[in-house]
Amino acid sequence: MHILSFDTSTEWLSVAAGDGASWSTLLERAGPANSERFVPAIDSVLADAGWRLADLDGIAFGAGPGAFTGVRIACSVAQGLALGAQLPVVAIPTLLALAQEAWRDHGATRVFACLDARMREVYLAFYIRHDDGWRVEREPAVIKPADVQAPVGVWDGEGDGFAAYGRLASLPGVAAVHAGTLPTARAIGELAFPLFEKGLGVPASQARPLYIRQRVALTTSERNAGVRL
Repeated sequence: MHILSFDTSTEWLSVAAGDGASWSTLLERAGPANSERFVPAIDSVLADAGWRLADLDGIAFGAGPGAFTGVRIACSVAQGLALGAQLPVVAIPTLLALAQEAWRDHGATRVFACLDARMREVYLAFYIRHDDGWRVEREPAVIKPADVQAPVGVWDGEGDGFAAYGRLASLPGVAAVHAGTLPTARAIGELAFPLFEKGLGVPASQARPLYIRQRVALTTSERNAGVRL
């Protein structure tokens, strides 16, 4: 089975193509140029793998939470490519991909996944490795750093939320912090692979981002009144 996966939920552009055993990957800090670099990056990774779009069996993308524009772009590209090639799609939560990357990179099995959500908030979720997958201990949420509390237990802190808000590293239960861990495309592909094998991919038209922040902007009247998100 051949899978293409990608993530643009952060300032990093990540693309991967793999068969479950080996992966061709690209990771670059594209920032605002994510949308410009996205399609050329996909072409580059597919060429490195020696595949064409027609050789794929599925497409997976980082569904969020994350940068609003980046998540929308990833979903749109996944839908466009999958629709044209008649491929199934799997949407993977980016915080879960963060946990998967932490497990593969340094063996983390109890993950406090945390990304900077801007607006003085963080996206977070808690995951525990179970057999060959993950159990959700706390569902993804957006919250102010001062209000964050970890569930009982010992946790590995993962993601740039810990770089943005250093106090999170001192929360009870946080034993180690890896602020540089990213929700990579390879991690997304690894998580999507068994779902494709089970036939759980959806048609392109049914692919959806994961939004947990309902407000991403203020109205003009709110800005004039000094309201802050």
